[in-house]
Amino acid sequence: MQFTFDELDKQILEIIQADPVISNKDLAEKVGLSPSACLSRTKRLKEIGVIKKFAAIMDEKKLGYEVIAFTFVTLSPHNRDITNAFISKINETPQILECYNISGSWDYLIKIAAHNLADCRDFLIDTFLSFPGVNKIETSMVLSTDKQSFCLPVDSSEQKQS
Repeated sequence: MQFTFDELDKQILEIIQADPVISNKDLAEKVGLSPSACLSRTKRLKEIGVIKKFAAIMDEKKLGYEVIAFTFVTLSPHNRDITNAFISKINETPQILECYNISGSWDYLIKIAAHNLADCRDFLIDTFLSFPGVNKIETSMVLSTDKQSFCLPVDSSEQKQS
């Protein structure tokens, strides 16, 4: 199944990404639609899964998380049960912000938040290494964040989803 988005859908997506708490009335004015027509389009974009959810983005440092780390992970053995158990532990662990199954010599890339280096070390040794199937890890600490964006480009080429 594929979906095609017109220019109004694309404008709505761009505006919502820049300001996810914009009122429907203000959004409708910006794109030149009636509030009911705008709400219908936004609901449709949610229903078809283009808009997954709305979220607040927090400042890690202001919440006391001084360390952000990226950990590459290799699982062993490679099988469905180990993978499912690993993902289950990932999903129930709040220090893990993101998890990506990747290609290449590693199986996963994990983003971790920690209060400090000792907290990160203790989490990796005492908690993460005990996750099902974790065989090998390599961790890099973020020194600075030079770009962080959660907005996907909504270009003028035809958008498709299958």
